[in-house]
Parts: sequence; structure tokens; C-alpha cells
Amino acid sequence: AASIGGSAAMSHTLNGIVYQTLTAPSAKVRTAAINALARMQIKLVSDKTIEDGKVRQVTAKTKERKIEIELEAISPNTTRMRVTAKSSPFFYDSATAEEIIAQTKKSLG
Repeated sequence: AASIGGSAAMSHTLNGIVYQTLTAPSAKVRTAAINALARMQIKLVSDKTIEDGKVRQVTAKTKERKIEIELEAISPNTTRMRVTAKSSPFFYDSATAEEIIAQTKKSLG
């Protein structure tokens, strides 16, 4: 069954970077992502717009991971979410990135 925030199928992973398109406005996805990080006890570092305001970037960290979330509005009610979780410049933790997306979808309801 499909969840409200997106499809039941998991996100697309490319070189450890995890992508998911969600049916929700970008502001709502941003709030859900920040709530997901808090629930996972991952410390929020920054929350800003980049690329001339077209993309929202949320960064966070744990003792061993640097998390980067990028949110891009595809339409007023569709948002592309890109998540990376790195433990070093060369190691991407796609399992953690996928869990952040899963928890974000859970926050969306």
C-alpha cells in the first residue's frame, strides 16, 4: 500500500546518494525532515536556501556521520528529496539516508 507522503517503493540510490520524490509541498517536507532528524537524535547544524532560493539545504550530524538533505520543489505539491550520509569523504551510508527518508515520510503522515 502507498503511504500518504510518497509511494511504498523505496527511494532511488545512486552512488550512496538517496533520492525520493514526495507528494507534499517543500515547506511541509522540510518540517517533516527536521522532525525526523530530531526523532532519530541527529543534531541539526544548518537550514538554508541555496541555488538562488530554488533548493532548501538542511545539514545535520552525529558523532560519526555528516548528513545533507536537499529539497527541491518540482511543483507546488511535489518535492524531490536528496539525502547523503557520509562517514568520510569516500564512504556514503545509504542505509542511514534511506531511514531519514522513511522517517520523513512517517512525519508527513
